Amino acid sequence: MTAGIDITALAARLSSGAGVAAKADIGAIAARLGVSGQTVSVGDDCAALPDGDGYLLFAIEGFMNEFVAADPWFAGWCGVMVNISDVAAMGGRPVAVVDAVWADGETGAAPVLDGMRAAACAFGVPIVGGHTNIRTDRGQLSVAILGRAKRLLTSFDARPGDVLIAAVDHRGRYREPFNNWEAAIDAPPARLRADLELLPAIAEAGLARTAKDISQGGIVGTAIMLAECSGVGIEIDVSAIPLPSGISLDRWLATFPSFGYLLSVVPGSADVILSRFAARGISAAVIGTVVEGSDVAIAAKGSRAIVRNHAATPLMRLGGPERAA
Repeated sequence: MTAGIDITALAARLSSGAGVAAKADIGAIAARLGVSGQTVSVGDDCAALPDGDGYLLFAIEGFMNEFVAADPWFAGWCGVMVNISDVAAMGGRPVAVVDAVWADGETGAAPVLDGMRAAACAFGVPIVGGHTNIRTDRGQLSVAILGRAKRLLTSFDARPGDVLIAAVDHRGRYREPFNNWEAAIDAPPARLRADLELLPAIAEAGLARTAKDISQGGIVGTAIMLAECSGVGIEIDVSAIPLPSGISLDRWLATFPSFGYLLSVVPGSADVILSRFAARGISAAVIGTVVEGSDVAIAAKGSRAIVRNHAATPLMRLGGPERAA
């Protein structure tokens, strides 16, 4: 519920949240690697490499040690799932994944590998190799993916006048103690695959040019990254964000959903896109607008507060493709 929400206090909490703070590390690493000046833009959900009449998509995810230690099976599952989500966010379809696993013996590696295998089977994406070290004192996991897109959705093409759509699968629950909203493990595999097909279908129909996977920064943190990449501002009406039954707005805005995307679209395409998600039982709504400037702000019932001005305080410090980021 949004009644009684202190917008200023909520904006302050979102601005200082751990999920958003972690994204600030990206710029320093990218600068050290010298990625500026490359032809492939950095800052999207995947690197998009032109290839024939489409694009190869390349991405990787690494996982917090605490997460791997506390819930190794789910960490393995997420290693596959979140990479597939990144490919879908780019308007693509997954081809294959590889993994790098560290563990204390075969017994320590087993739950991580079992989780990965279960997800690969559910989503129909093969694991085709990787790196293994089971002679170490702690569990760690990283998973990379290759995908392909015919037509891209990117983080760099949001334009003032667009509306912002949030599409999240509410058919799940929290995987305590983390803010992970898990809506995939118990779902029929055929449904999971068809749900993910929504994003490339939207891209190929020309209904949207911009999308981003909702990550651990939550809806607002992801909106900040999208706004910074596109060089725009975003106004979010938090009262328009659909909430799962019994879940508070505060927690939902800090949630990393298993299926969750932001799409920036021209208003004339919004109803068609919303109907496509609704037809598959996925909650989707227009939750804001893309505007001129660099403020990412939240509002409700006449109150408004800026969460971040990405021009004054850049988050990822990568810029858009025109700046060779």
